[in-house]
Amino acid sequence: MARGKSEFDDAELEELPADLRWREYMGRVEAVLFAAPEPVTREVLARVVGETIAIEALIDDIKAELRGRPYEIVFVAGGWRFQTRKKFAPFIRAAAGAPVSAPLSETQARVVTAIAYFQPLTRAELSLILGREISRDLIAALRETGLVGAGPRSPRAGAPVTYVTTGKFLERFGLASLRDLPDMDKLEDEGLLSKDALFSGELARAFGIEIDEPNEAEEDVATDLAEPLSHGEED
Repeated sequence: MARGKSEFDDAELEELPADLRWREYMGRVEAVLFAAPEPVTREVLARVVGETIAIEALIDDIKAELRGRPYEIVFVAGGWRFQTRKKFAPFIRAAAGAPVSAPLSETQARVVTAIAYFQPLTRAELSLILGREISRDLIAALRETGLVGAGPRSPRAGAPVTYVTTGKFLERFGLASLRDLPDMDKLEDEGLLSKDALFSGELARAFGIEIDEPNEAEEDVATDLAEPLSHGEED
């Protein structure tokens, strides 16, 4: 079994049998993941076990010991983290006395879906894709959730702000990267990648976005987009 070269003096580990040395590395990785507030990258874990150690093998062995536990290790947003298993989510919400994360409104879910697949997008482009006015307030509400953020300025006249998904988006929906979004060709074959699917929220549900079904009083009123928005209104 390979010996790692970490940022610490591990001379005493050299005297240990290979299996005990591996257990030490497992303990280090588990402790770092347990204490980390966000996903931990391979580079960070290599600092505590060494560049020559197979990080994935360590993670797999820790995962094996966690079988049957109410939490697990998952790879999201470019790193590993501990999270509770989905089946226990209702009990966590009940203990907290409120939803851990409020579901998105139907319109918010459509906007997030459009941004996820077609980013970066300006507010005007979102309005054209969705066939209704996407207000500044709606964008602001989504930015408060941390799921979307400002992207690069558009090269269009007036250089309007564009919007992109964030690392928190990947974390919330259990994605390692945007490449893990449901395959667009597959969705098209299944009839989900279409204007109707996007408008109805089916596409959002396809990759796990929880939607708060609106009542009639809360539904956004669709606006006639025959006249394009002026550049000054896009930010």
